[in-house]
Amino acid sequence: MRIRNLILLVVLALVALFLAINWSAITANATFTLVLTSFEAPIGLVMLGLIVLLVATFGVYLIVTQGAILLETRRQAKELQNQRSLAERAEGSRVAEVKDLLRTEIARLDARLTEHEETLRTELRDGVNSLAATIGELDDRLRARGEPR
Repeated sequence: MRIRNLILLVVLALVALFLAINWSAITANATFTLVLTSFEAPIGLVMLGLIVLLVATFGVYLIVTQGAILLETRRQAKELQNQRSLAERAEGSRVAEVKDLLRTEIARLDARLTEHEETLRTELRDGVNSLAATIGELDDRLRARGEPR
């Protein structure tokens, strides 16, 4: 039980005790005058009735206010959820865009790497052929001089 509820229960018990002790004074008759008429009624009960009416009015006001707050909270929660969904979709599209960009860039780099590999192989083959031709030419010169290998 919350402390607030416990305090409310104690206050209500004290009020009930006060009413029980002073019941004879509460039920004493008094004359009440309204604008055009007057009547006799127990003053304590009239005051108690007015207080009950006031508390009931404030209770209804509290319930209406809490209902309006609850409806506003639900509306804001729905709006927040919509904004969250929108942000998640936007983030998802950005992630997909980055993935596409990375795939494109990787494909471009792969094509460039393949081109460089092919160029390097061609240059290496030409270098090997050139070296073989130079060695062959030197070998022919050495044979032409008559020197053995």
